[in-house]
Amino acid sequence: MGVGYFLDTYAIYEIIAGNPRYEDYLSKDSNTSILNIAEIYYRLLREFGESFADDKTLPLFSVALSIKPLTIKHAMLFRLKNKDKRLSYADCIGYILAKENGLKFLTGDKEFKGLENVEFVK
Repeated sequence: MGVGYFLDTYAIYEIIAGNPRYEDYLSKDSNTSILNIAEIYYRLLREFGESFADDKTLPLFSVALSIKPLTIKHAMLFRLKNKDKRLSYADCIGYILAKENGLKFLTGDKEFKGLENVEFVK
């Protein structure tokens, strides 16, 4: 079994958009969070409409990880430690969820480039 991945909103969008740099990740075990699903749903809804957003986000619910109170605490400590990067709540929670679940945090968000446990793909 290979490495599992946590897909942040950036990665999900790039996969849906067909970015060839993300093609290899289609066959990998991956998870996300309900917060990332909310973010991607809103972006797809805004850009492509309700039907498209429904079709693309529905499968994600089956791989959404639970967010526990301690995850939120650790995520907000991480956010405070990195306040100069202006990271979103969802990004910080996703990053901590990835670490807690032994997953690589897959993103193209420049603010995460070079951080531990991040697979950065532009």
